[in-house]
Amino acid sequence: MMMNHRTRLAALVLAGFALTGAAQAQSSQAKKDLIARVIQLQQPSIEQIGQNIAGQTAQQVLQVAGQAVSQLPADKQEAVGKSVQADIKQFYDELAPLLRDRATKLAPTAMGSLLDEKMSEDELKQLVAWLESPAAKKFNEVGPQMLNNLQEKLVADTKPTVEPKLRALEDSLRKKLGINGAAAPAPAASGAAKPAAKAPVKK
Repeated sequence: MMMNHRTRLAALVLAGFALTGAAQAQSSQAKKDLIARVIQLQQPSIEQIGQNIAGQTAQQVLQVAGQAVSQLPADKQEAVGKSVQADIKQFYDELAPLLRDRATKLAPTAMGSLLDEKMSEDELKQLVAWLESPAAKKFNEVGPQMLNNLQEKLVADTKPTVEPKLRALEDSLRKKLGINGAAAPAPAASGAAKPAAKAPVKK
C-alpha cells in the first residue's frame, strides 16, 4: 500500500530527527576529544598547581617553626633548626606528588565541564591549534619566568615599605603575648615572599 502525503511527510521528519541526533552525538564526542586534548596540553600547568600548593603549605609551616626556633637558647637553635628543616622537607616531598596526582585526576571534571559549557567545538579547535603552535609553547616556557621576575621585583620594590610594618606588627604581637627576645627576621627580609617554586624545602 502506498503511503499518503501525511505519512510520507511524517516519515521524512522522523528520518531528519534521527540524522540530526546522530550528527549531534558525533559532534559531542568530537568536542569531548578536543576538551581532553586541551587538558592534556595543560598538564604541566596542572601539575604545577599541585606543586605550588605543597610548596606554599610547607613554607608556611617553615615560617611558624622558624619563629619557634628563634625562641630557643642560642646553643640549640642550629641543631633544632636543621632537624625542623629536614622534617618539613620530608613533609613536602610526600605532599607534592600527592597533590600533583590529585590535580591531574580532578582536572577533567573541574576544567572539562567549564570548557564544555563556555566554548564551542570550533573555539576548542582554535584553542588546540594555538596550544600546539610553537609560539604558544614558547610563551608557556617564558610565562612562569615572567611571573617569577615580576614577583621578585615586587618584593624588592616594596621591601622598604613592608618590612617596617611587619616588624612593628611582630613587636606588637610579642608584647601582647609576653614573648621576650629580639624579633625574628620579617618574612620580606628572609625571602618568604618568594615564589613557592624556590621554597627552601625543595631539592
